Amino acid sequence: MDRWTTQIDKTTHDFKSTFGVLPKESLNYKPSPQVWSIAQNMHHLIVINETYFPVLESLQRKDYNLPWIGKIDFLVNFFGKVILKSVSPDRRKKMKTFPIWQPASSDFDLTIFNDFINHQNKLKEYIIASNDLIERGVVISSPANRNIVYKIDKAFDIIVTHEQRHFEQAKELLLLLK
Repeated sequence: MDRWTTQIDKTTHDFKSTFGVLPKESLNYKPSPQVWSIAQNMHHLIVINETYFPVLESLQRKDYNLPWIGKIDFLVNFFGKVILKSVSPDRRKKMKTFPIWQPASSDFDLTIFNDFINHQNKLKEYIIASNDLIERGVVISSPANRNIVYKIDKAFDIIVTHEQRHFEQAKELLLLLK
């Protein structure tokens, strides 16, 4: 559990220390319509991570309904490995996100940093509260597609790795701002 909360703290610090001094215009800069701004990268992380919260809440209430495919260990392990690899920060290939995880297209205020920090703290609370679920090896389905299933610890690996990927993606925009 510490590995996830420690990485979340590091990613939060990295976003704030790297981009926190930028003016609003730079945070919202997009070199092309297809490229997300720094602020959109941050907003995307908030949006995607928050789709896991209802899943975690349902698991805590013990009313989560896992699809039948989640009972097939081979598929659970396969999907977990594939998704984790696909969100790796050393991305060579750009990926398209599911529509439910698209960031807002509007300009963001500097309050995006407080929103991001508050979100990261909430995410850590959810992870800490999930300790028993992790120990039991609970399986969940992706919030974007119920037929993509993986263990909850793999979900947390995916979340923190995905955050690192978008930090690296946002850093690429710094070069274009100079």
